[in-house]
Amino acid sequence: KPRRDSSTGSRTRRDDQPGKDKRRKEYKSRTRRDDQPGKDTRRKEYKSRTRRDDAPGSKPRRDSSTGSRTRGDAGSETRRGDFKSSRSRQRPSKPNSPRGHKTFSTLPPRPEEGPVRLNRYIANAGICSRREADELISAGLVSINGTIVTQLGTKVAPGDEVRYNNVRLRGEKPVYVLLNKPKDFITTVDDPDKRNTVMLLVEKACKERIYPVGRLDRNTTGVLLFTNDGDLARKLTHPSSNVHKIYHVGLDRKLNPEDLKRISEGIRLEDGMIKPDEVAFAHESDKSQIGIRLHSGKNRIVRRIFESLGYDIRKLDRVDFAGLSKKDLPRGRWRHLNEMEIAALHMLEDKKKKQAN
Repeated sequence: KPRRDSSTGSRTRRDDQPGKDKRRKEYKSRTRRDDQPGKDTRRKEYKSRTRRDDAPGSKPRRDSSTGSRTRGDAGSETRRGDFKSSRSRQRPSKPNSPRGHKTFSTLPPRPEEGPVRLNRYIANAGICSRREADELISAGLVSINGTIVTQLGTKVAPGDEVRYNNVRLRGEKPVYVLLNKPKDFITTVDDPDKRNTVMLLVEKACKERIYPVGRLDRNTTGVLLFTNDGDLARKLTHPSSNVHKIYHVGLDRKLNPEDLKRISEGIRLEDGMIKPDEVAFAHESDKSQIGIRLHSGKNRIVRRIFESLGYDIRKLDRVDFAGLSKKDLPRGRWRHLNEMEIAALHMLEDKKKKQAN
């Protein structure tokens, strides 16, 4: 702004002072960095030394003078490859998986094949730990194929009979799995026609090999037991087992009360007489829904009973097998039996032995 002159009292500007503009230009020329001698050359040299594009193995950059792309010094690609190879030697390669997610197999581990150590065989049978199994072996309480073994490290081959206190052991812990079987699944371990089997539904239930106890038709739903306990499975499926089963039957039409009475009194089929333990209407308002309880182990016995009287079964659901219910178990799901259920199955087995004696 104009300032007041002390002598005249009038306002004047600094720019009006003699030689002011000349001195200002000289001062700017001395202090401006861009006007320093060799400054532009030094700046370009600094950029060329520090720019990442000129680092060894870097991508080509654009030359400011010619507009064309140039690369860094010769041999950079070679040095970059050497650097990568040294890093690959230091760090093992990782599988291609999303960050933060672990890769793992969804299939259960395959059961071991071939000979296994005797102490491990005993531990897998659920008797004790491996260390305690070594003590049992040293004490002469374990035999293989009738011969007492006391040497630690002995191996058991497939098919060998191992006994502890004269009781035969299984190489795996007994496993019991209950499935609520849906439709369109075949009750078999392997199907040559590559159809869906019930084993696909329980493949993640355990690492042990389990097998279905009995069978259900492809279109029959409901309770199906799996286990690796061969003795129990044979006794539950034997025709003389007298294991109770409860079915919910849906017919194509209403069941005649006279036919209901005939079924309850017993019907003669091609393989003999069959009499259910109990049969009744499942719903009072719907006479086509039947509940039947029987202990026969004959093949397709429920279907054959109603087909002999001219009825077609539209729905067949097994709701109970040997006291095992599908309650709170959705269709197509499985669960492990609890200790009380396992004990009840073995009580049935002991009861049959007493009846046989």
